[in-house]
Amino acid sequence: MSAPTALRVHPDDNIGIVVRPEGVKPGEPVAGGAAVLDATPQGQKIATAGIEAGEPVIRYGQVIGRALRQVQAGGWLREQDISLPEPPDLDRLELATRVPPDQPPLEGFTFEGYPNSDGSTGTRNLLGITTTVQCVAPTVEFAVQRIRNEILPRFRNVDGVAAITHNFGCGVAIDAPGAEVPIRTIAHLSRHANIGGRSLIVSLGCEKMQPARLESPPGSGLSVLDPAPDVIRLQDRLGFGAMISSICEAAEKRLEELDRRRRTQCPASELIVGLQCGGSDAFSGVTANPAVGFAADLLVRAGATVMFSEVTEVRDAVHLLTPRCATVEVAQRFIDEMRWYDAYLARLGADRSANTTPGNKRGGLANIVEKALGSVAKSGTTAIRAVAGQGEKVTAKGLVFAATPASDFVCGTQQLASMNLHIFTTGEGTPYGLAMAPVVKVSSRTALAEKWPDLIDVDAGRIATGQADIESVGWEMFRFVLEVAGGRKTWAEHWGLANGLAPFHPGAVT
Repeated sequence: MSAPTALRVHPDDNIGIVVRPEGVKPGEPVAGGAAVLDATPQGQKIATAGIEAGEPVIRYGQVIGRALRQVQAGGWLREQDISLPEPPDLDRLELATRVPPDQPPLEGFTFEGYPNSDGSTGTRNLLGITTTVQCVAPTVEFAVQRIRNEILPRFRNVDGVAAITHNFGCGVAIDAPGAEVPIRTIAHLSRHANIGGRSLIVSLGCEKMQPARLESPPGSGLSVLDPAPDVIRLQDRLGFGAMISSICEAAEKRLEELDRRRRTQCPASELIVGLQCGGSDAFSGVTANPAVGFAADLLVRAGATVMFSEVTEVRDAVHLLTPRCATVEVAQRFIDEMRWYDAYLARLGADRSANTTPGNKRGGLANIVEKALGSVAKSGTTAIRAVAGQGEKVTAKGLVFAATPASDFVCGTQQLASMNLHIFTTGEGTPYGLAMAPVVKVSSRTALAEKWPDLIDVDAGRIATGQADIESVGWEMFRFVLEVAGGRKTWAEHWGLANGLAPFHPGAVT
């Protein structure tokens, strides 16, 4: 069966998205009885009815802008033909007015995980080494290579070593507003479920973020660890060789503890899954993200925690989300996070329109409104139970909005402070990965899955061509997530792909 010419998501849409990888040619039929007027590439918009200048352009049943020129039915509607509308007014949103009813629970779904003494559950068994400041990162990376090559092979039950390096720790106003966000984030990363709840800490000695700040940073809800983590202070060592030896000796002791751990059967409710998209295209909102949303509903029904984030990719769809919040209080917290980020961007002289990338536009996304409407499909259909602010650890069950920037690397780092597994959708493609949690990569187009068969874990592009539907791919993804949580490697893990951590730092640099 050949793919349709152009795909409409909602009956009110007056545009369709070109489905075929080779694009469409003039004269081919389009939904609504029109014929294609211009040769149009895959992912781009074709008017399914005539649109006059000034009239709304509608996708997902929502206005994504207004036409800046007249477009005939069958004509190619380009990015420059669509204006950017104002974002939803945060003071005029519905709050908890359409709370979805609870769906029937899913029982009996499990995975093989690692229960931790703090009540968390790991999907991997890793040695974690935290740096308090970027100055020590190269030394830690040097030690990590030695650990992997010389020590780790003796500990067959440990999956690997994760260096928790970052660019924070000094040269900053450590007590100024905003500094608490990266400090909390790094503190939570240092107690990650996949490193057994405790890491080694490597300090330089003179940095502003002293190890004690990671023990119980203000507003983190963390208590002092018992036993206290091993701290290696490099300025106390005599030479580079002694520094490396100290890290390796501490690592070997911790590896002995980790090696005694074994996978045990855990309920699916122990999963904390982060959802993110990167390299999005026009298909992200009709294939990959809705399929992830279906899988998110299944995870919530199984008792798990599911996080969606990316403030600037939510802001223009916030009017669809605040009515779904479980309570007025949750909805107000949601709005507060949108308002905080609006002020943050304004203070730095930017706005939400800076979000879309050249790749997003090449893939058919005209503006941030269209991108946001497709992005929030990842959240599925269940009630939003809680909101976590910047740098806060997610503790609630069910669907949670965790406020983060939309940048792939920053969002991934912020979510990683809470999650034990990641689902990442992409249309244009990215080899993105994380060292501390498995990343399940989902493609929005089959062409990408075929181009990158050794990087894409799940192909959701089959939905656009009618070879599969959202429900079947959603179930496939749900089962795949349980397998990955139980030890199955993703492609990113197979190749050892891990992006550097980038904690969000909205505070002052001195």
